[in-house]
Amino acid sequence: MKIIAFAASNHKNSINKQLVTYAGSLLSNKELEVLDLNDYELPLYSQDKESEIGHPIIAKNFLAKIAESDGIIISFAEHNGSYTVAYKNLFDWCSRIEPKVFQNKPMVLLSTSPGPMGGASVLSSAVNSAPFFNGVVKASLSIPSFYDNFDSESLKLTHEELNEQLIDVISHLNHLKLISD
Repeated sequence: MKIIAFAASNHKNSINKQLVTYAGSLLSNKELEVLDLNDYELPLYSQDKESEIGHPIIAKNFLAKIAESDGIIISFAEHNGSYTVAYKNLFDWCSRIEPKVFQNKPMVLLSTSPGPMGGASVLSSAVNSAPFFNGVVKASLSIPSFYDNFDSESLKLTHEELNEQLIDVISHLNHLKLISD
């Protein structure tokens, strides 16, 4: 079983990348690949740009990572109540190649922020829109006040109740079975 995970952010010290990496470490008996959106940087999407350059190989490669996986974990950073430009741009390019971007993969969606809402607005948008793009959302969780609840040195949640909730959310991917099982 292969799970891909990524933060929907291109910040090199992303707290969402820290969270998604930790969340992925909670999986049992699964191969985890943590992607970095900086490896999938594309020109700003527009129909004119698409007509000019076609479908970039970088977007095709990202879709291939999804296709090769058995499940997905995404942690969303929130910019002004919505997706980061880096994520939205990659998503827009991918959706022009394959409208069913998430390819019927089971997903766990997360978010965090330094504030008390933990990126809840963008997480709600992601949870509600994923099914339209063939994502099967198994569970979601927002982690509020990241710096109060996460130890960036040891890379783990320190708030016991939130950690238990995260373990429960991630367990939805631990239950995935191979067809041959």
